[in-house]
Amino acid sequence: MNVKPLSDRVLILPNPAEEKTAGGLFIPDTAKEKPLTGKVVAVGPGTSEVKMEVAVGDTVLYGKYSGTEVHFDGEDYLIMKQSDIMAVIG
Repeated sequence: MNVKPLSDRVLILPNPAEEKTAGGLFIPDTAKEKPLTGKVVAVGPGTSEVKMEVAVGDTVLYGKYSGTEVHFDGEDYLIMKQSDIMAVIG
């Protein structure tokens, strides 16, 4: 993939949505919750005001409605500002 986010933007590969409930019932696509965690696959250089605190490979927690969905090479990604990321997990 050849995507380089600009400024303080981050490209994230969301973790897959849950396919089944704890009881083993399958969840239809229309009822699946958007995942709130994902892996950082690319980061921008930052700005003079914003230092980039996340790095490629970090697993992050972000808001439910954060980012813009984009599609590259058969994969769905989110691109968002670093400030939309709430925490680095792990």
